[in-house]
Amino acid sequence: MPYKIGTKQTTRMVEQQIAERVLVAKDADPRITGKIIDLCAEAGVEVEWIESMEILGETCGIDVGAAMAAMIPDE
Repeated sequence: MPYKIGTKQTTRMVEQQIAERVLVAKDADPRITGKIIDLCAEAGVEVEWIESMEILGETCGIDVGAAMAAMIPDE
């Protein structure tokens, strides 16, 4: 399943009701993650916590850490 990575992309996918699940790194800044958690709750999107930004980045296939990513359907 493809990912949209980063705060802006993830937020956009949830707002447009495209995201099937949102992955959030436990060590990401709570000021950033709090907003997406609330948005997901409003939109009924499941949130999955990932141990670290580094692991989330690896999960998404990138060489840097990521605070959050949206899982989206195959296009």
